[in-house]
Amino acid sequence: MTQTAPRTETIAPAPDHVVSVDQVGIEERVARLGSRSIKKSSKVQALKLILSQIDLTTLEGQDTPGKVRQLCHKAMSLHDTLPDIPHVAAVCVYPMMVAEAKKALGDSGIHIASVATAFPSGMATTQAKLDEIKLAVAEGADEIDMVISRGKFLQGEYQAVFDEIVLCKEACGDAHLKVILETGELGTLDRVRHASDLAMHAGADFIKTSTGKIQPAATLPVTLVMLQAIRDYYYETGRMVGMKPAGGISKAKLAIQYLVTLRETLGEAWMTPEWFRFGASSLANDVLMQLQKQQTGVYQSGDYFSKD
Repeated sequence: MTQTAPRTETIAPAPDHVVSVDQVGIEERVARLGSRSIKKSSKVQALKLILSQIDLTTLEGQDTPGKVRQLCHKAMSLHDTLPDIPHVAAVCVYPMMVAEAKKALGDSGIHIASVATAFPSGMATTQAKLDEIKLAVAEGADEIDMVISRGKFLQGEYQAVFDEIVLCKEACGDAHLKVILETGELGTLDRVRHASDLAMHAGADFIKTSTGKIQPAATLPVTLVMLQAIRDYYYETGRMVGMKPAGGISKAKLAIQYLVTLRETLGEAWMTPEWFRFGASSLANDVLMQLQKQQTGVYQSGDYFSKD
């Protein structure tokens, strides 16, 4: 991922300086975009693009080095018989598993993303969060997925949330920072927009919907609001920021709707793994099933593809 140095502010955007969201308008636009149809050749292209944008993820308490190695093998070799299949963008693991992922992925070109900052709750001191980021980066993480302090945000402590993101960005060094808003806990689209603006002004390289541990996780209306925030921030600053919907996106049909929304909101420049990711654990299998269907005319059983 190449981009200019983040443009950070010292003061967090206040709610009265943030664009108010027209919820009805957002829902109507999502409904229109969701009705778009894609023809066969374009569908195959979209499916392959989706594969290349996936952060293949395992974030469970039962994760083991063996499970991480298996996930990395899948990331590098999604399917041996389908032609021209790209590898995924990244493997996303806990900090304690980064070294194992780095060893398994070698020089494959697949990034290593690591969650940090007391994922998924964010309930830790700022120093503990910074130490966790530094550990993950030292072990080989290329990208850090941090969670904001939603309790502080909901209490109106916007400057504290902003300052913490700035410090986390500094702790990342050369690693890229994805800021998770946990939109399911923010409650309103106005708050989603405010948190998006706050994170970008604090230096986020990506903004991300969810941890995948809270419902609702990613939704198209929330994602559209975040994409519009990225568009407006780009017009204001000239700096591109990436987007990562995560949690609940397990079907190729739904992922294509996200791509359509991305294309119609931000344009072709964002239609790459450099600027758009899916946080997912099972999406890759459904995409592979759809590609197999395009090639052979029949669906394979879900058991035909590895679960991990």
